[in-house]
Amino acid sequence: MSNRSLIKNLAASADGPVELSGWVETLRDQKRIQFVILRDESGSVQVTYKREEVDALADTISSLTTGSFVQVKGNLVHDERVKLGGIEIQLHELTITSLAQPQLPIAEDTSIDQRLDWRFIDHRRPEMNLVFRVQTTLERAWRQYWYENDFIELHTPKLMGSPSESNAELFEMEYFELGKAYLAQSPQFYKQMAMMSGLGRIFEIGPAFRADPSFTSRHATEFTSIDMEVSHIESHEDIMAIQEQLLQRGLQAVKDAHGDEIKALFDVDIVVPTVPFPRIPITEAYKIIAERGHVIERGGDLDPEGERQIAAHVAETFGHEFVFVTDYPSTVRPFYHMRHADNPALTNSYDLIWRGTEITTGAQREHRIDILVEQAKQKGLHPEGLKETYLDFFEFGAPTHGGFGMGLARVLMLLLHQPNIREVTYLFRGPTRLIP
Repeated sequence: MSNRSLIKNLAASADGPVELSGWVETLRDQKRIQFVILRDESGSVQVTYKREEVDALADTISSLTTGSFVQVKGNLVHDERVKLGGIEIQLHELTITSLAQPQLPIAEDTSIDQRLDWRFIDHRRPEMNLVFRVQTTLERAWRQYWYENDFIELHTPKLMGSPSESNAELFEMEYFELGKAYLAQSPQFYKQMAMMSGLGRIFEIGPAFRADPSFTSRHATEFTSIDMEVSHIESHEDIMAIQEQLLQRGLQAVKDAHGDEIKALFDVDIVVPTVPFPRIPITEAYKIIAERGHVIERGGDLDPEGERQIAAHVAETFGHEFVFVTDYPSTVRPFYHMRHADNPALTNSYDLIWRGTEITTGAQREHRIDILVEQAKQKGLHPEGLKETYLDFFEFGAPTHGGFGMGLARVLMLLLHQPNIREVTYLFRGPTRLIP
């Protein structure tokens, strides 16, 4: 339909002829008048038709099933008595493009697992449509920030000849005559390679893969990773400063573009954070969490309850939703994280926690080849196995550098106050899910 209008634009349009197409959301087939709620990708509108005594169009309307796709022509009428948006379409013509099966396989109260089985239907809900418009706005705002600050966008390989960080959580496959290949857990090594290439500032939004059998609300086997790497830094503080500006920019853009709709559909008020975010060294965080009655049993890192407790402390003390937990022990950080000059037991690294959930790990990287080799050995790694895929990068001049990785779905989950990342992922992949 060349003259097709979007439903979202009807309120601002003048009364008169209009052409629409979309899915039948509900049908009320009464004796004298028929009501069809029509939904397209932008919203819903009421379509009405008054029956005649002998009426083929009325029969066509009566045959409609929920989910059928139709094209309609009619008169747009503004009428404040109409509950749905104060407008209706007085129908003249209706063409069935595709008739749906009589019974949809899911409903609004269907469990998430079954909704994932029929995700293309689930996506028709206005909440789901909004999720991906919010995602688009976030990525656009982040890209705009990066462009303004001279970043270069990269697309790194997702097939790797060796593990990106360790042998854990890897998807392995046969790769022609070269032997084993692996799906990338992270673009980490390639991001650092770009620093030695002289690219200076880079970012990537791309897939990452973890062979992690977890069934938590925050894990997936395939996810979209937001990555950034920057040269010529003095410490991890430089990376944290960029990340908090990115998040402030992104959340402001979402609030400006979608704030009212998010409130209506999710009952969530978008809070744009002030900068700088609070910063708490991990050793201080342990004490705060213990004082709040929780003991972290696994050494050196925060467990989920610890993340919730430190976030609660920051909300109560600083009135802030975000907190950087910094200076993690080297025992729980990768070999390539730079260690403190005066205390090699600690690293120039951080986790960013948002309302009780970690969304980012970032750090200053170690750029000195001799120290990198020694730290790899301390982690039980064999430097010769890292030579071509990593250590060679540092043999011919390496600037100071650092960066972070952040999961896109976790950000959306927390932004929209959803219970798990499955709700905000287009097509979720987990240990028991490969379709659709």
